[in-house]
Amino acid sequence: MFRLEEPSNVPYTRRGQPRQRRTLSQFTLVLGGARSGKSRHAEQLLIGHTPPRLYIATAQAFDDEMRARIAQHRADRKGAGWQTIEAPVDLAAALMHDPAAPALVDCLTLWLTNLMLAEHDIAVASAQLDAALMARTGKTVLVSNEVGLGIVPDNALARRFRDEAGRLHQRLAAAALAVTFLVAGLPMRVK
Repeated sequence: MFRLEEPSNVPYTRRGQPRQRRTLSQFTLVLGGARSGKSRHAEQLLIGHTPPRLYIATAQAFDDEMRARIAQHRADRKGAGWQTIEAPVDLAAALMHDPAAPALVDCLTLWLTNLMLAEHDIAVASAQLDAALMARTGKTVLVSNEVGLGIVPDNALARRFRDEAGRLHQRLAAAALAVTFLVAGLPMRVK
């Protein structure tokens, strides 16, 4: 899904030219656990780029505690040249708002949660995400929670979520220019 190639495995076209591979735009995937420093690290990867920088937020505020978290994230970015786009479900459209602008998506696991709870087709949404990433020319940083390091969840929905997140991470990591894993605020380059 990430490479568009002619069906042949021959490295040259019929005209003798080297075969060109189109891959997703060069993006970075930042993974880590809760409160590992993922968002702060991702912001630092883009802070040197000329504003406006897109901050694509996928969280939804269903309770006071989540509203407070979202407000704190916004306050942390205030005046820093970020343009916030709230995209709890339509992530592909948000990424295409300005395809040349640097963009940070925070976070993929909340996006996946939103898709699952609203019973959206995850395969279709993932294909739309892939297409948007391929069309972007601006630097893109994707943040996501690594949820597969804990115990096996005790219910079917949580197990499905863990499995969907794992598949999403593997697919994106394979296509990413770089993958960083955060532990206790310390970035470890994986790819």
